[in-house]
Amino acid sequence: MNAILNNVTSVNDAVNSFVWGKVGLFLLIGTGILLTVVTKVFQISHLPHWWKSTIGSLFHRDVIGHSKDVRSISPFQALCTALAATVGTGNIAGVAAAICTGGAGAVFWMWIAAFFGMMTNFSENVLGIYYRRRNGENEWSGGAMYYLRDGLGAKKGCKGIGKVLAALFSCFAILASFGIGSMGQVNKIVLNIESAFKIEALSGIQVFEGVSLYAILIGVVLVVLASLIILGGLRRIASFAEKVVPFMVVAFILGAFVIVGKNYAHILPAFGAIFKNAFTPIAAIGGASGYMLKTVIDKTMTQGFKRGVFSNEAGLGSSVMVHSNSNVKEPVIQGMWGIFEVFADTMIVCTLTALVVLTSGVYDLSTGATADGVGDATLVAGAFNSVFSFGNIGEKFVAVAMFLFAFTTVLGWSHYGTKAWEYLFGTKSTVVFKLLHIATIILGAVMTSSLAWDISDTFNGLMMIPNLIGVVVLFPLVMKITKNYVDRKIRKQDVKPILSYDPAIQKEAEESLDQ
Repeated sequence: MNAILNNVTSVNDAVNSFVWGKVGLFLLIGTGILLTVVTKVFQISHLPHWWKSTIGSLFHRDVIGHSKDVRSISPFQALCTALAATVGTGNIAGVAAAICTGGAGAVFWMWIAAFFGMMTNFSENVLGIYYRRRNGENEWSGGAMYYLRDGLGAKKGCKGIGKVLAALFSCFAILASFGIGSMGQVNKIVLNIESAFKIEALSGIQVFEGVSLYAILIGVVLVVLASLIILGGLRRIASFAEKVVPFMVVAFILGAFVIVGKNYAHILPAFGAIFKNAFTPIAAIGGASGYMLKTVIDKTMTQGFKRGVFSNEAGLGSSVMVHSNSNVKEPVIQGMWGIFEVFADTMIVCTLTALVVLTSGVYDLSTGATADGVGDATLVAGAFNSVFSFGNIGEKFVAVAMFLFAFTTVLGWSHYGTKAWEYLFGTKSTVVFKLLHIATIILGAVMTSSLAWDISDTFNGLMMIPNLIGVVVLFPLVMKITKNYVDRKIRKQDVKPILSYDPAIQKEAEESLDQ
């Protein structure tokens, strides 16, 4: 077993270094900057409008009510399912890992990635709704594979390239669903449950080297729970997500506010460390050479960008596959839900997680050292325990939060992988993927933490590249659709809406808007 894992590690390290090198990071941030510029900084210039159209519309029946069309879901369900997939271990363990590896400054680069990522996610969802179509079961199917094939592929001389990139994206999405969407999440669930809810009789039994009976039993329980929901299809996943996601996010935010509130005197020093360490290394290596300083800063940026993408998924083209199942007709409407998704995930949840770590004393702002007995996997739990120490309630709370965050991510990514599999092999064979995805849960339970995390990073990067190529090539269309929406809805001009690449879907959508 160890020999196999070592080989997997070697191959993964080589691929990871390529996809997360300078080219990958330039493409990721460059795309976000491009789309921010061409949409005239939509996330800021139209902030009141997108805020009112998303979180401000939650009490509208057509937003939160269940769709009459049994083959689609409401915008709120689409958001909750997307957040179920994005609000996962990246928001807890990912933030902690970024701080431990890249210093407090990594949080700054997470913010930068999120700010520009808002418009990347917006554009992905605009294209996803515009290029979606009905599958063999009359469900909406959309995602990067469709705008790569039918959007990029429609460009002169690009038909073959579009098809190849669409197929590659689908393959990488399936692999990513096994990494970020299963093994990485389950691994963190197991680590936190074993730590918070110790059962020595089970932990002491080693089934094979480094893997306890306790870990395997947790994996088996997760397999059973996931099977009951995943095999029920998207509507069962969406129904579960809309009940669990708001509860888990609010509960975690309230808990984080208590920690940060108690340590309010450390809030300004925490922000100071974030901004200072974004451009300068921590004091422990302050005397290093210029080359070393550049290496440290590059590492801080890379960790911030990687963990930011791991958390909010902007640029991966993943959440498009569930946003495209929404019953909305306007591409820009769903695009704005994409903006809010990134805002809620990174600017709110990840920031609070970072402040919990940086204000609680478990992380030294000057040296970057962590408290005794605390590592990146248990840093947040240690921070919560610093306030809720009675009976290790803080650690148990984080373990439960991690379970809910990570488990809903497994469910959300099962839908992403299903849609990618559907594109490659057809609707009828998707049950094969669902069974494979469920099976990877056990692998996540027995893998080492670092390997599961590194595989997730690699698959993210592989998925990101073809998706961003498509978004960059099609940015003029995003501009056109966005301008059309702004002219009609904000400037109140009488112009024909741009809703779909397909004339039949365009006509149907126009008729719905007129009703």
